[in-house]
Amino acid sequence: MPPIVTSAEIERPAAEVFAYATDPTRFSQWQRGVVDGHMDGQANGTQSPAVGARCVTTRRIGGANRPSTAELVHIDPPRTWGVRGIDGPIRATVDVLVEPVTDSRSRLTISVDFTGHGIGKVLVPLMVRREARKEMPDNVAALKRMIETR
Repeated sequence: MPPIVTSAEIERPAAEVFAYATDPTRFSQWQRGVVDGHMDGQANGTQSPAVGARCVTTRRIGGANRPSTAELVHIDPPRTWGVRGIDGPIRATVDVLVEPVTDSRSRLTISVDFTGHGIGKVLVPLMVRREARKEMPDNVAALKRMIETR
């Protein structure tokens, strides 16, 4: 199946949109269900992440907090960023693209796809993709609101 793709134009420069959208410590501000996020081994975002770095995102699922780890597979600030899940039954592949429209306006596109392992092979087609299709437009709209009102 093709990835789930959501885009929005945001009244902020590309570098600002990129920095906000790819900062795991801010994921809980705009992604439904996320309670925590960070780059593994990175103290308070002081280092620029590099390919191979680990992004840990904790989501509230079924009444419990469940962490998942993804590996940063590409990064080209302030344009592209991508991670690939490496653990758990449901592994997401996320690609972020930020394109400048003008000096003060950008187009953000987030593409999400899923691979199931074990029970995830059943859950991805039955529930996960459907929920992500409903959730992604709301998440991107929340990101847009958060960054435009900062």
